[in-house]
Amino acid sequence: MKPIVSMFKNPPDGGRGFHRDIRVRWALEEVGQPYQVRLLTFSEMRRSEYRKLHPFGQMPTYEEGDLVIFESGAIVHHIAQQYPGLLPRERNARARAIMWMFAALNTIEPCFASGGTGYLPLRLSQLSVALGVSDWLDGDFSAADLLMTSVLRPLRGTDILQDLRNLEDYVGRGEARPAFQRALTTSETAIRTA
Repeated sequence: MKPIVSMFKNPPDGGRGFHRDIRVRWALEEVGQPYQVRLLTFSEMRRSEYRKLHPFGQMPTYEEGDLVIFESGAIVHHIAQQYPGLLPRERNARARAIMWMFAALNTIEPCFASGGTGYLPLRLSQLSVALGVSDWLDGDFSAADLLMTSVLRPLRGTDILQDLRNLEDYVGRGEARPAFQRALTTSETAIRTA
């Protein structure tokens, strides 16, 4: 059974992949798992039927048989646990990858909110130092890089990353991955055929 991922029927970003649903599609593309897309409008997200899947009426949701999950980080973690390719097998490396997944969503992403912008330059500088000259956060590409790249994508090409070239390049490497490109194409195809 193919999992079903919800996404915006008419995304405010015009299908450029800046919404959290792309994280889920990207994860599924990375592990080679086929999936279906459920296109929803904002009004459909407010309906009681959708609120049974996601009590906050947001994107994304993930349905697989009788399992329904919301929150992009939880969904990506579930996919990474179920299919090989997004988490290292070695115990300590796996724990570090999960740690970076949480850091992307709990340390870096909140700085984008209006109340946290004062911390954004500091956190990005610290992230830049942690990444150094490495291609990925900890060894090979993992779910941690998928989430961190997703969080940082809106900053690519902005003055904010001007002095943090390694982060700019890091995001570029993530966006260049074939699985990301397929997930982005899924957005464009779904929008065109909607």
